[in-house]
Amino acid sequence: MKQYATDGGYDSPHNAKVTWENHLQQTSEWEGSMWGKNSNFLGVEEFGRGQRRPREIKEPGTFWEYNDVRINRMSLTLLEVWKKPLPQVLKDEVMDRIGASNTWQYHGYFNSQVVINGKKMDSVSGGTRWGGGLWISARDEARFGYLILHRGKWKNKQIVSESWIKMATTPTKIGQDYGYLWWLNTQGKQYPSAPKTSFAALGAGSSTIWIDPEHDLVVVWRWHQDRGANELFKRILAAIKT
Repeated sequence: MKQYATDGGYDSPHNAKVTWENHLQQTSEWEGSMWGKNSNFLGVEEFGRGQRRPREIKEPGTFWEYNDVRINRMSLTLLEVWKKPLPQVLKDEVMDRIGASNTWQYHGYFNSQVVINGKKMDSVSGGTRWGGGLWISARDEARFGYLILHRGKWKNKQIVSESWIKMATTPTKIGQDYGYLWWLNTQGKQYPSAPKTSFAALGAGSSTIWIDPEHDLVVVWRWHQDRGANELFKRILAAIKT
């Protein structure tokens, strides 16, 4: 990562070991602060029930922790690579090509502006905590899910490489049922009643894009209690089989 970042975010001996895969699998253990939030301490007022108390930092790739600050770090590094706003990259490379609407919006935080090649840009966030994130309709979520279900292909055009989809849905090497920012079900713990090949993207309010390749299904479910997701998928699958 150090070779891609232009702001010194990976200059320390520890952070210099972080890879793209570490970031994508939430195993980076990157140390530092992003937009006023520290990667190793997030109190109740900042992170709610998911608060992070200070702990000993592990070697990158050896410990899993869901951590928005570290994903925000990856987002900034991606911006430094592309040198243009990531929402524009998403629009040009994916959303326009799958016929998405023009209503979705991808925001950074009030203080996450950076200058790249002399131009001020938002470094967008990895989640909707603290005021940033992706605002998107259920229909556009379904289109994106359909793209992933069909291994990156849309109307016979390969939008995202199939090999990337395969890597993104492969569990971490340390046993966590998590891929490249996708929640997996390979251990059958996330959704016991669903196929182990199914997986999901989860957002604010437990907004869910659930993908079941075995049954050629994409389910978008928004603003629900997460504990009810398995029951919903169980009923959907039962309806298919009857």
